[in-house]
Amino acid sequence: MKDEEIIELYFKRNERAIEETDIKYGHYCETIAGNILWNNQDIEECLDDTYMKMWNRIPPTRPRILRAFIGKIVREIALNMYKASKTSKRGGGVVSQLLDELEECLPDNTTVEHVILENELAEIIRDFVRELNERDAYIFTSRYFYAQDISDIAIKFGMTKHNVTVILSRLRKKLQLRLAKEGYLAS
Repeated sequence: MKDEEIIELYFKRNERAIEETDIKYGHYCETIAGNILWNNQDIEECLDDTYMKMWNRIPPTRPRILRAFIGKIVREIALNMYKASKTSKRGGGVVSQLLDELEECLPDNTTVEHVILENELAEIIRDFVRELNERDAYIFTSRYFYAQDISDIAIKFGMTKHNVTVILSRLRKKLQLRLAKEGYLAS
C-alpha cells in the first residue's frame, strides 16, 4: 500500500492504518528500536507506543515522508525508554557509547539559552548531514540516528570497521568545527 493511502486511513480513523503501517514499516521500526534497546519486550512495547503515537499525531499532522516521520517517532520513544531504564545491561551500553562519541561535538546543554536554541542546533546538524556526500551522510545517520553497529555499516560499504571508525571520527571533527563556527562551541 502506498504511503498516501496509509495516511488517508489515519485521517479516516480506520484502524487498518496501524496494520498497514506495521506491514510496510514494522521491520524498519523494529530495527531502529532494536539498535537502541536490545530487549525484545522493550522493542515490542516501543513499537506499540510508536503506533499509538502515530494514531494520535495523524491527524492533524500530514507527514510528507511517512518513513522519516515514523522513524523519528520510534527513535524518540526508544531513546526515552533507554534513558528511563538507566542501565547499561540493555544494549551493552551502545547508546551510552554513541552519546560519548558525540559528546565532544555537542555544546553543554545545562543553560536556558541552549534549550531556547535547540531547534537551531538541530537545523545546523541537519544541514551538516545534507552537505555530506551520500556515503558519509549514510554512515553518520546510520550510526548516530539509527544507532547501527559499526560492523553493520562496514558491511554495507564493503569497508573495514577501522575505516568506518576513522570516517566517523573525521565527521565528528567536521561537525565540531561547524558548531564552533556557528557559535555553539568554543573553537
